Amino acid sequence: MLKLFITDDHELYLEGLTLLLNKQEGIRVVGSALTGESLLQKLPDLDIDVLLLDVHLPDIEEEDLLKKIRSLKPQLKILYLTIMRGTRYIHKLVKYDIQGYLLKNSSIDELKQALHTIAGGQKYFSKEINILDTEQDFRHTITIEDKKVDEILSRREIEILTLICKEYSNSEIAEKLFLSVSTVETHRKNLIAKLGVNNTVGLVKFALKNRLID
Repeated sequence: MLKLFITDDHELYLEGLTLLLNKQEGIRVVGSALTGESLLQKLPDLDIDVLLLDVHLPDIEEEDLLKKIRSLKPQLKILYLTIMRGTRYIHKLVKYDIQGYLLKNSSIDELKQALHTIAGGQKYFSKEINILDTEQDFRHTITIEDKKVDEILSRREIEILTLICKEYSNSEIAEKLFLSVSTVETHRKNLIAKLGVNNTVGLVKFALKNRLID
């Protein structure tokens, strides 16, 4: 049973989503909150697989909330469910190791896919969000120069980034690491989003700058 907690400041939407998800086989909403502070009060006692979270809450800024969530539950899997489409929001949030970002107009099937993907240890970003968006969006990208690489990227992400820089194809990386090609493709997209670059060239520049490759 996949256990969820939902935080959203729109009560009717929150109640409707809770009812809808509780009708899905293998999914159970164990609780909800209308504010960030309410979530933080309940969080220490929660035993959940995924936290569904809206970007904008009335009582706390999104980054402040994420910092507090991570101090309480460093390994908690977080899926943002929001109307905010701009990639600048994603880039601002991924440095706190969120696991997914989905738009509220997504279908229930995509939401279930995102939840099961995240619960299974992978990440999921909405199909409607192009993480290789316009240059204007990337003006708001995260900066990482003052952070250690291993604070930003997981060991697996560093491993895949290194192989990408060595010109391995997705299929070659998948074969070498015993992963599916789709998993490698997801990691590649996540790396681009997390590092705030536009393409593979940007990944290589990051790897060179941080001495991941010679």
